[in-house]
Formats: sequence, structure tokens, C-alpha cells
Amino acid sequence: MARANVTELIITGLFQDPEVQKVCFVLFLPVYVATVLGNGLIVVIVSISKSLRSPMYIFLSSLSLVEIGYSSTVVPKFISDLLAKVKTISLKGCLTQIFFFHFLGVAEIFLLVVMAYDRYVAICKPLHYMNIMSHQVCHLLVGVSWLGGFLHSLIQVLITIQLPFCGPNVIDHYFCDLQPLFKLACTDTFVESVTVMANSGLIALCSFLVLVSSYIIILVNLRNHSAEGRRKALSTCASHITVVTLFFGPAIFLYMRPSSTFTEDKLVAVFYTVITPMLNPIIYTLRNSEVKNAVRNLWVQKI
Repeated sequence: MARANVTELIITGLFQDPEVQKVCFVLFLPVYVATVLGNGLIVVIVSISKSLRSPMYIFLSSLSLVEIGYSSTVVPKFISDLLAKVKTISLKGCLTQIFFFHFLGVAEIFLLVVMAYDRYVAICKPLHYMNIMSHQVCHLLVGVSWLGGFLHSLIQVLITIQLPFCGPNVIDHYFCDLQPLFKLACTDTFVESVTVMANSGLIALCSFLVLVSSYIIILVNLRNHSAEGRRKALSTCASHITVVTLFFGPAIFLYMRPSSTFTEDKLVAVFYTVITPMLNPIIYTLRNSEVKNAVRNLWVQKI
């Protein structure tokens, strides 16, 4: 375990001005509520609707579940800290937040890759789709995504708990992440920083390249489809590409380079911890008539 003289950490937060913090509280609380309700609605709709039984919706439901957990790892503490004069977290609490943040973040990356593979099979091998993407295979791919996130995060935390923390104890961020925490270690952390950056950055970059390649193949294959088939396929893929861009853009920006100013890092982090999880259900439902019909049917039944 870490030789930790420091047991409690102080978090600087996003902004120092109390008035700005109050404005952020008013803005971000509804965003978090919308994230939980929107993603929760997708999980419920997919689980009870008989029309949403295809593999795509199994993955979408899993993605929404991950989004709720991912956002909840950071945002509730962040929002409550906006009203606190002194923002503190225990070292164990900090390590726990890092573990779940990376666990669910990488699980989401792998799920997005799985969803791209699902679209590839559906568009490029339609006659074999149901054989390749059976329910057993779908649940196996979801399980592997979660396991991959767990193993990645376990490695990150095992590297971190070896470090001695003997002061200072102020984290220049609004939540616990690896690079800001490494700044507090009482030893040189160059090797550890490079290791965790490579671990996170390479997963994000390799997954992004796989996703881009798969969509290039899909777009090339769409030339052989009818106009209606192309329209439907592009509509589905457009939602997925939008979500992938929103998630991977900030992730690659933060983890594929040495941290420079934490101010810009914090602003980018707000985007993918607070905003993106709320946008995902909106993006998928607005462009998907089946999901919209399922929501409408559920609403009519309740009334």
C-alpha cells in the first residue's frame, strides 16, 4: 500500500470565484439529472420493449448503463463541491474515484468498438448477421468490454498506490485523476506518468483507429446498397459516429500528450464527464424511429 502520510486531499475545483461556482451549480445539476433520466429511460425502454430486441439495442442499453455510472463517479461530488468552501476527499476516496472513472471510461470505449463491429456485420454481411451476432455473442462482447475496463483500471490504480504521498495535498482539478495526483507524489513519477498515459492513450487511439477503419469499410460497402438502404444505414451510423467523436476527441487530447495547463485540461474534462453523457441518449433517440416509437408506446401505456 502507498506510504501515505497524506490521508486527505484538497480539490481546487473548476473555478475559484464563489459566484461563478453558484452559476455552475445551477447549470450542471439539471445536466446531471437529465443524464441519469435520459440514459435510465433507454435502459428501461430496451428492457421492456419487444420491438427493441436486436443486438444494437442490447449494446445501446449497456452503453447507457455505463454512462450513468461514468457520470455518477465524478459529477455528484463535483456539484456538491461547487457549494463547499473547502473541497476535500480522502486519499482512499480519490483512488476509488480514479478506479471507477477509468473502469467505466474504458468499458465505454470498448462498447463503442463493439457497436461499430455490430454495424459492420449488419451492413457488410447482412445474410449472416443473426448467426454472427447471436444473443450469446452480444452478451459475451458486453462482458468482455466491462472486463477490459476493469483490468485497465486495476493496472492504473496498482501503479498509483505504490507512490508515497507525504504532502503537498492540493489537487489542481475538480475530481481525482492520475496526472494531477502524480503531481503530489514525493518521488519522481516520470515512468509512472508515461506508463499510465500509454495505457490510457493507446487504448483510446487504437480503438479510435479501429472505429475509423470500420466506418470507412462500411461507407465503401454502402455503394452497393439501394438508396433507401443507404439512407437507413447512414442514419444509424451517423448517431454512432457523432458519439464516438464527442467521446474520443477530448480523451485523445488529454491522454495522448503530456499535461500542460490544468486549466484547459479541466475545461475539456467538463465536456466529457458532464456534457457528453447527457448528449448520448438525445443523439441516439432523435435519429432512431424505433426508439422514439417505443418511448411513445410506453408513454401511451402509462397514460
